[in-house]
Amino acid sequence: MKKVTLFVCALAALTVFAGCSKKEAGDNSLEVLKSRGEFILGLDDSFPPLGFRDSSNEIVGFDIDLAKEVSSRLGVKFRAQPINWDSKEQELATGNIDCIWNGLTMTEERKEALSFSKPYLKNAQVLVVKKNSGIKKLSDMAGKKVGLQAGSSASDAVEASPDFKRSVKSIIEFKDNIMALNDLEIGGVDGVVMDLIVANYAIKTSGKPFEVLSEGLSPEEYGIAFRKGDVKLTNEVQKTLEAMAADGTVAKIAEKWFGSDITVIGK
Repeated sequence: MKKVTLFVCALAALTVFAGCSKKEAGDNSLEVLKSRGEFILGLDDSFPPLGFRDSSNEIVGFDIDLAKEVSSRLGVKFRAQPINWDSKEQELATGNIDCIWNGLTMTEERKEALSFSKPYLKNAQVLVVKKNSGIKKLSDMAGKKVGLQAGSSASDAVEASPDFKRSVKSIIEFKDNIMALNDLEIGGVDGVVMDLIVANYAIKTSGKPFEVLSEGLSPEEYGIAFRKGDVKLTNEVQKTLEAMAADGTVAKIAEKWFGSDITVIGK
C-alpha cells in the first residue's frame, strides 16, 4: 500500500531523542501499552477492505477485525485512529499511535526505520482498466493517462518501472483509490495503479465494469509497523496473530472479507 515518504532521517532523529531513556530502562513497550489499557491503531480510513468507513461511518475492515481480536487477547481496549498518511511516521514516533496497521507495504527502507511484524498478506501493484478498453498489457498504456493514490506504493511501483513510466502520457495523483477509480469510470484516466487486494474488493463490491490486468508491476507484502525500539510489543502482537491463525480465527476473518483465507500468518 502507501508509501512511507522519505522521513527516515527525521524518524531516526525522533526515535533517538524519544528513546534515550528507553534504552537505559530497556524495552517496556508491552508493559506501557497494557498499563494504559488501550491499543491505538493508525490508519488511512479510506482503504477498503482493510480499513474504511461503512455506511454508518464506522471504521471497519479486515485489518480492523484482526486488530480488535489482538487487543481483546492482550486484555486492552482497541481504538482505530485515522491519521494523515503522509505524517504517519511522525504520528508513530511521537507516540500518538502504537502501530501503523493498514495494508502497509514492507520495504527495506521501512524495515531500517521501523519494527515490523512478519508479513500477514501478500499483495501486488496492478493496473485496473475498463473492460473492453483494448488495454490488455502494460505496454498498451503508451500515450495514455495513469491515475494513482498520492503517497502510495503505487507511486513506488511506477518509479521502479521506468519503461512503463516513460511510455504513459501523464500520471495523475488522487487523494485515495476511490477517487481514482471514479475518474477511471468517467474517462479522466485510462488506468489506475493500485493494490491488487483493494482492486479486487472494489470491483466485486461496486459492480463497475473494471478489470485487473494479469501483468502486474510489482509483488509486495503487508506488515504491521511499530516504533523501532518496541520489540516486545511487536513480538507479542505477532505471537497473538499466530495463535489466532492456529485456532482458525484468522481464517474466519479472512473468509468474511475475501471469501477465503489468503493470509500468510503462520504459513
